[in-house]
Amino acid sequence: MSSPTTEILVEDDGPVRIVTLNRPDRKNALSRAMLDGLAPVLTAARDDAVVRAIVITGAGDAFCAGADVGAVRKLADTADGATHDMPLLTPRHCRVFKPTICAVNGLCASAGLHFVADCDIVIASDRAQFLDTHVDVGQVCAIEPIGLSRRMPLGPILRMVILGRAERLDAQRALELHMVSEVVPHDQLLERALQLAHIAARGSPAAMEASLRAIWDSLEHPLEEAYRRAWIDLVKHRQHPDAVEGPTAFFEKRQPVWSVDKAD
Repeated sequence: MSSPTTEILVEDDGPVRIVTLNRPDRKNALSRAMLDGLAPVLTAARDDAVVRAIVITGAGDAFCAGADVGAVRKLADTADGATHDMPLLTPRHCRVFKPTICAVNGLCASAGLHFVADCDIVIASDRAQFLDTHVDVGQVCAIEPIGLSRRMPLGPILRMVILGRAERLDAQRALELHMVSEVVPHDQLLERALQLAHIAARGSPAAMEASLRAIWDSLEHPLEEAYRRAWIDLVKHRQHPDAVEGPTAFFEKRQPVWSVDKAD
């Protein structure tokens, strides 16, 4: 697909869609055009049967410096006290249940942490750094820490919120805290992200979608309810063609031919 803005690049590598935040002169700070453009880019990937995995990364030497401060100030100047809809920035916001890999190539700050919180796999360049500067510029820090609390311990998140730009995590520390799952040399980051994405793309699209939806949706329910709902999804999937094709291909020692039918 074509991107609605030049500040977001979209390209395909076979079944993998690469989404690149493309504002390198501003360290990929999220402009109004980017805030408006991410949802259509991600929903297009969700609805395209050819796309089986997504990689999100940044252009230049930064991943995302957060929201553009100028745009934030404009919002403050025009604030009317009303509650507005939250921007749809990430695969989880857009209900994308295809494998998504966030490749953090440098600085990741504030709103950039949305992607870290909401992607399925997060890997980082050895040059990556993570921080949250909301309070330094007089803004509430809430959405990103809430998302990150499902991935890593709360204590380090609170330090980032309270200490602002003084609390900067390097890639190795982010790995120790499970903020990211892998650190690779900077010049190998995109290659590794694509490698992981192509591995993910080999699986049954329907089984993958049902699995990811069950796991992410479980965070909205108490444990026993999450188990009950997941069991229903598991049993329902047994009627899908891929549930028969997978074991058949295994015993016949061949690659499976997955159905184009989506998960129910």
